[in-house]
Amino acid sequence: MNPIRTLAVAASTLCLAAGPAWSGDRITGHGFATRSEVIAPQAMAATSHPLATQIALDVMKAGGSAVDAAIAANAAIGLMEPTGNGIGGDLFAIVWDAKTQRLHGYNGSGRSPRSLSLAWFQDNGYSEIPSHGPLPVTVPGAVDGWFALHERFGKRTMADNLAPAIRYARDGHPVHEVIAYYWQRSVPLLSKWPGFLEQFTVEGRAPEKGELWKNPNLANTLEAIARGGRDAFYKGEIARTIDAYFRANGGFLSQEDMAAHQGEWVEPVAVDYRGYTVWELPPNGQGIAALQMLNILEGYDFSKIAFGSAEHIHLFVEAKKLAFADRARWYADPSFHPAPLARLLSKDYAAERRALIDPRRAARAVDAGGALNQGDTIYLTVADPDGMMVSLIQSNYRGMGSGMAPPGLGFILQDRGEQFVLKESHPNSFAPGKRPFHTIIPAFITHDGRPWVSFGLMGGAMQPQGHVQIVMNLIDFGMNLQEAGDAPRIHHDGSTEPAGQMVEMTDGGVLNLESGFGMETRRELMKMGHRVIDAVGPFGGYQAIARDPKHGVYIGASESRKDGQAAGY
Repeated sequence: MNPIRTLAVAASTLCLAAGPAWSGDRITGHGFATRSEVIAPQAMAATSHPLATQIALDVMKAGGSAVDAAIAANAAIGLMEPTGNGIGGDLFAIVWDAKTQRLHGYNGSGRSPRSLSLAWFQDNGYSEIPSHGPLPVTVPGAVDGWFALHERFGKRTMADNLAPAIRYARDGHPVHEVIAYYWQRSVPLLSKWPGFLEQFTVEGRAPEKGELWKNPNLANTLEAIARGGRDAFYKGEIARTIDAYFRANGGFLSQEDMAAHQGEWVEPVAVDYRGYTVWELPPNGQGIAALQMLNILEGYDFSKIAFGSAEHIHLFVEAKKLAFADRARWYADPSFHPAPLARLLSKDYAAERRALIDPRRAARAVDAGGALNQGDTIYLTVADPDGMMVSLIQSNYRGMGSGMAPPGLGFILQDRGEQFVLKESHPNSFAPGKRPFHTIIPAFITHDGRPWVSFGLMGGAMQPQGHVQIVMNLIDFGMNLQEAGDAPRIHHDGSTEPAGQMVEMTDGGVLNLESGFGMETRRELMKMGHRVIDAVGPFGGYQAIARDPKHGVYIGASESRKDGQAAGY
């Protein structure tokens, strides 16, 4: 079966259990597809904002690499979609380098303040780290990540790459629909933190859909970075402003913490799934949860299991429960708590875990399940005429982050430190200078040693679940790249505990299904013991680019649930 084909797999395999289609009638493909794939001969960009997609294409038309284009797009989205990312957050990336014919991984996550300790939290009566304000803030790694990627793979100057975002920050850009929705939800929550109202509202309210939004403070910050490089952010006036702001507002992030930051190049890890190699980054991220799930699911013959059937969803959810139990036990900063990756990703271990699945009954408890569900993120992917492909994800966590917006800088610091656990024995226990458990993960698929799909699906704990669904939709169910993202999604929430606590799942959790799954399927799942509910918004956002080896073209797809766009030339 050729997963990149546009023709649908037989209706008897796919559409019976999928329930109602989207309202539009299409002549080709599945009923749930919102549009055709985008196909282009030379280059492709798929981002969560149409203007950022156009910026990426302009950069490549001007001779920039896919990395240049990804940096330019990311800088623009930090301005245009502050509800999901910005230079106050972290960054991870996987890059296919056509020259060396190999993948390169980058972990751009920041560390906790070195002057803050577990004892401080305990002495001050905290049982968990607050979700917002000064205490969950960790060092932002995105800017350092830009420069590391650029040093190795960039062609244009960083000033050229940042110029489009600077121009839009000064002149304004129209706010898009889904972004406006999340922005207005964030204002009441974050307005109490110093600097937020002044820099991220229009006289105390969120900008409306279509309203021009300007951020001159961010323009100044990006210009300083363009002139002075990464040190302008981590060692110059910007770092001093951050230091003074946190000293004045009960925080611990310091100029010394900023100056000490350094991201790292890492080797991506992979498993084989039915002849395709699926790649993720190792912990402190959660990417290997997707690989563990795929290893478990590979033991079932999905050519005989219909998409959207109760059997499909049940097996998926049970595999997720097992992988997330290991996620809670092992995934943390490897400098403090290394995970046994070879064991976790082995086929033998997957077989042991698969044997625990009851094909007719939902598990009520598995060792220790996780609840790291909150947060929003942006994902983008870019492919250039030379064959380079970039899979990049960036986030402030919890949408707009901590709410802490230092004066005059135009960005909000992330609250990623909320993911730490305030228990000494836990692998993700808080410690000074430690990277927290991370939810944001880029992904990549190769086939026969060649690049095939660069993709991501953002959204907290939905991310590994979404990655697995995309892989299965492409490989098991024969969907094309756009259909794989448009298909109705499954989201299992293993716990109602606060994010970061990673407690035991003792009640089977909650199964959220999108409306595309039919009532008959839902009833069957309930009979198996699943608690099935409807939910709004936890199903993530998807972008992808595929390389078609037969025709030598790029294929792009973008999330229909958000504001994004795939386009090429």
